[in-house]
Amino acid sequence: MANTTFTGPVRSVNGFQDISINSSTGAVTVDATFGATTSVTNLTTTNLTTTNLTTTNLVFTDQNHPTTAAINATATATAEQVATGYITSTSALGTTITLPTGTDLGTAIGAVRGTVLELYVDNTAGASTVTIAVNTNAILSSAAADTAGSFGDLTIAAGATGIARYTIMFASATAYVFTRTA
Repeated sequence: MANTTFTGPVRSVNGFQDISINSSTGAVTVDATFGATTSVTNLTTTNLTTTNLTTTNLVFTDQNHPTTAAINATATATAEQVATGYITSTSALGTTITLPTGTDLGTAIGAVRGTVLELYVDNTAGASTVTIAVNTNAILSSAAADTAGSFGDLTIAAGATGIARYTIMFASATAYVFTRTA
């Protein structure tokens, strides 16, 4: 079969599969499936070198945030705001951002047991501390509870160091645990 080169985006309703064919038996093996739930089943390090891992050819799409949410006063964040994955705050006053309930956030993102959402809170343009508070059906993870000074740190300083990443992990469609991961 010939190679085909496209100049525009390639779209598929049912995803794409990368396959290999055994030259002796003709057996087809699916090496990777790319779609709504991307999986890699046969990863080898044959061509994995430091040269190939650059910011120009390695993109983590789950960390691109085309939409962000601004919360500049004490409030409960909506599920839609948290679902953007990126919240900014530029408040001159101390601000508490309460996360949405597990039910609200789970419904908004279609969560099931095992769903993970990364949430960045950016207070680099703020002038005072932002504090994160959890809500109903949302609890600090055991790592966060055991090590409050790191994984359980719910405050984000203002200024140059004022950015934090939290991992939200769903235990069910309506309940999550929360941990600071950066």
